[in-house]
Amino acid sequence: MPREKVVKVWDEREVVYSPKRWAILWKKREKALKIMERLKDFDPHVYGSIARGDVRKDSDIDIIIPYKVPSFLVELALEGLILRRRIVMATPWHLIKGHIEIDEETTVTFPLINPNDRELEFYRWGGMLDIWGVKTKERVPGVNKKLILIVPTEKGHMEQEVVGRESEVAKLLGVSIELVGERVKILTRRDSIGRTGIYLNEEVPDWMSFEEALKMIADRDSNVRRKVRESGGI
Repeated sequence: MPREKVVKVWDEREVVYSPKRWAILWKKREKALKIMERLKDFDPHVYGSIARGDVRKDSDIDIIIPYKVPSFLVELALEGLILRRRIVMATPWHLIKGHIEIDEETTVTFPLINPNDRELEFYRWGGMLDIWGVKTKERVPGVNKKLILIVPTEKGHMEQEVVGRESEVAKLLGVSIELVGERVKILTRRDSIGRTGIYLNEEVPDWMSFEEALKMIADRDSNVRRKVRESGGI
């Protein structure tokens, strides 16, 4: 997907979905649910626009497992669906994650180390929804990459600018004010200087487990090694 720029909304506005947009949402939800059913023992959630409802035709389907789990169990549950496997770390200070790509729009993500509270808050910031919520067509509030708060309504959603409403947004999403401040700073900086790239995005060979690959990376990369050690190990 192309990079989305931060925009200024200033006034609250409602977006009413067309029948076509509703159809796109439910089709993507149906696809996500089939994968989540395979992962139901691991408390899977959808994250981002699929959880909020403000999807477009090119929206990704992001499924997350919110805690560390042996990678072979995840792969066993997804047997026959796996296209690629990657280890991803946004910056030297962020969570190290396993990415299993199902197809060009669908990814299953799970932590390879124990996540801390702030790292889990990140998903609530964007909106996350469990398997029951997907089944019952629930939608949840969250903030998109343009720094707009999306609040679902019966006809579509309401949009509000986050800047200037940080405390209100934190309370609504159940995250800390520190997390809101951090995301505002990161996204506005990214908007002004451009995306600087992901620190680690390495494909895992077919013959190697995620954990083995992470150990090899940690052996050569002091930042990865430090993060693994701080989390209690692989």
